[in-house]
Amino acid sequence: MRKYFEFEKHGTNYRREFIGGLTTFLAMAYILVVNPLTLSLASINDYPDALRMDYGAVFVATALAAAIGSIVMGLLGKYPLALAPGMGLNAFFAYTVVLGSGIPWQHALGAVLISGVFFFLLTLTGLREKIINAIPIDLKHAVGAGIGLFITFVGLQNAKIIVNNDATLVGLGDLTAGPTLLAIFGIVVTVIMMTRGINGAVFYGMVITVIVGIIFNLIEMPHKVVDSVPSVAPTFGAAFSSFGDSSFYSTAMLGIILTFLFVDFFDNAGTLVAVANQAGIMKDNKLPRAGRALISDSIATTVGAVLGTSTTTSYIESSAGVAAGARTGFAALVTAGFFILSLFFFPLLSVVTAPVTAPALIIVGVLMVSSLGKIDWKKFEIAVPSFLTMIAMPLSYSIATGIAVGFIFYPITMLVKGRAKEINPIMYFFFVIFVLYFIFLK
Repeated sequence: MRKYFEFEKHGTNYRREFIGGLTTFLAMAYILVVNPLTLSLASINDYPDALRMDYGAVFVATALAAAIGSIVMGLLGKYPLALAPGMGLNAFFAYTVVLGSGIPWQHALGAVLISGVFFFLLTLTGLREKIINAIPIDLKHAVGAGIGLFITFVGLQNAKIIVNNDATLVGLGDLTAGPTLLAIFGIVVTVIMMTRGINGAVFYGMVITVIVGIIFNLIEMPHKVVDSVPSVAPTFGAAFSSFGDSSFYSTAMLGIILTFLFVDFFDNAGTLVAVANQAGIMKDNKLPRAGRALISDSIATTVGAVLGTSTTTSYIESSAGVAAGARTGFAALVTAGFFILSLFFFPLLSVVTAPVTAPALIIVGVLMVSSLGKIDWKKFEIAVPSFLTMIAMPLSYSIATGIAVGFIFYPITMLVKGRAKEINPIMYFFFVIFVLYFIFLK
């Protein structure tokens, strides 16, 4: 294992990889609860049960899709990158496609399956890898910083340090509330350990936060340790049933498939670039084994759709594991192992609450914005698309939208400056695609 993952080359060891993989799991374990709640439309009271996805089946599908995707990424891509059903895409699946458009969830799974197969074929041609390598280095750094701001914003929201404000859009929350105080405690503890240079500080901060939360009755002790694994039968293979229904073949479904394709591609590309930058893997503006990493993502999406969940994609929470020391694909295998164990130890996940994961997200955001220093801010034609890429992500609550804005402005500023020869032809293509995206899909 040490030789296969090149531990010495990356300056790592089993302990660092294990702690990194466990930290990544803890940072993204919420998806095991949130995804079944979202896809089963649990928050919609007057929705017929016959039209809902089975909660238990989606839970198992979520855990297995995350485990399989992370294993493939670890062994094939060798990146410290874990995968799971993506937030945002699951909401689009449930609330826009199923609830809003009245499309059966089986059809929605069919659309995800087709998008995954198409991604796989697209990756085999090498086109996806060429696209990522065509992105200018300054925009790549901007993407990393933007994602850092985005996940920090998510962390602040989860901790309720930042809350909704009808007058100003956002505002400061109640800092005297118990869960918020617990999150603030976690931030302070983690910052102290990070400042002292303690390896695995993010993970240890989460553990200490859980213990303090239990002591002060802010986190409930789990009533069970082990429970039976629900059946995946209600959703397994349901995607294939949609292909025999003539209503599946419509213009509306084509638009849904393209949306799954579009958002997954750029969310995945942005996450891959950001985590690779943070881990020091990217060399000369190129991602080693990028093709393998992208194939891993497409395989995970396809397998996840067959099991019965929305698009499976790379998770930016992997950056928490990188911050804790992860540098190779072995960490992804560790994360996968914990997803498999979660099938049996689901009750224990109740201690991983929002105040526990929020400090990790906020601290990782601090680490990721360091890439801002690598952007050539003195050149206005570079500064504008870089800044807009970065700021649009948290403000639009979308990684893909931030990338789209930057891709539109980059050719404009570079052309006006007389630097047309430096623009990769692929960037012109995406200029057109993103303009059309904002005009029509939005």
